[in-house]
Amino acid sequence: MLKIDRRLIKEFDWVTFSIAILLSLIGIFTIFSATRPPLETSPHPDYFIKQIIWLIISLIVLFVSVFFDYIWYKRFSYILYFIGIFLLLVVLFLGKTSMGAQRWINIGFFSFQPSEIFKLIFILAISNYLSNCNESIINRISIKALIIFALIPILLVLKQPDLGTSILLMFLFAVLFITKGINKRILIFVLVLGLISAPFIGHISWNSLKDYQKNRIIAFLDPDIDPTGIGYHINQSKITIGSGNFFGKGYLKGTQGALKFLPEKHTDFIFSIFAEEWGFFGSVILLFLYLLLFIRGIGTAMIAKDEFGRLVASGISAMFFIYFFVNISMTLGMMPVVGVPMPFMSYGGTALLTNFIAVGILINIRMRRFQLFYP
Repeated sequence: MLKIDRRLIKEFDWVTFSIAILLSLIGIFTIFSATRPPLETSPHPDYFIKQIIWLIISLIVLFVSVFFDYIWYKRFSYILYFIGIFLLLVVLFLGKTSMGAQRWINIGFFSFQPSEIFKLIFILAISNYLSNCNESIINRISIKALIIFALIPILLVLKQPDLGTSILLMFLFAVLFITKGINKRILIFVLVLGLISAPFIGHISWNSLKDYQKNRIIAFLDPDIDPTGIGYHINQSKITIGSGNFFGKGYLKGTQGALKFLPEKHTDFIFSIFAEEWGFFGSVILLFLYLLLFIRGIGTAMIAKDEFGRLVASGISAMFFIYFFVNISMTLGMMPVVGVPMPFMSYGGTALLTNFIAVGILINIRMRRFQLFYP
């Protein structure tokens, strides 16, 4: 019979846990403000209530993911990977279509997005694969791993289409291999090959994009080409952020969300609403919280007791950072709109649940840097 060591509670990473909770609560309050009706007599949409329910579910799942030693994630990572591939295939044939994309599976009382869950499964599977490879053979199996682990899911996600998650998967693959230690000559060769083939790949990719995706790229390159059409999202986002000035307009006093000037205000552009109400000062505090989360994740990777833990913690930290960086850049007009949510803050049950499972795994790795259980 297993006896729980008292260090299980003592070594619990309350810092990472508290940051995740705080960001989620900030997100719920911002969702409430962003979706409020322009007239007080109008009914308020229940997005914030659904997000609260998902937060409660996510907290329960987090504690479950913390209780089991993370070595179990390694043992079942390949099984989870194939389940994830199966779900991505189901989406292509039976998925629910919304806003021009077929990304959701509807099972009656709720819908979920398999690509959100798969990004975490992706990290676990590749980390397991790399942790079992020694440095002498890692460079000979890079192409094989690329085809098995990266190419298939990226193509399936692109087919939905979900350009943001596809970009994330490619970056995660690169980060994990660099963390493991890939030969510099192979890395340089891949970079040179990528630069040479970029024009050809770009031509093929452009022809395979949906019209709305092409419009987003065109709007990014020249937002003024159609300010009331394809450039509307980016222009309104920048206007919303800029109108907050230094201290912001105050909570529930922003106009861009309530008056519906800014599309996707509670999902992709939630940071714009936050910046309008809390200004530059509030935005800096928010960015500091995210920075602290990234630093904590990297610190967890550095003190992990084994290679698998180090790779998983590095991958999760990179996942949070990439989503954060792309979302902020997107709202500021520094990148095309690719539909990437703000971690913990944007509305979406599947994304929030996945993020909390990821945080649970980070906490698991940190507090089990030594053996917590004994017979």
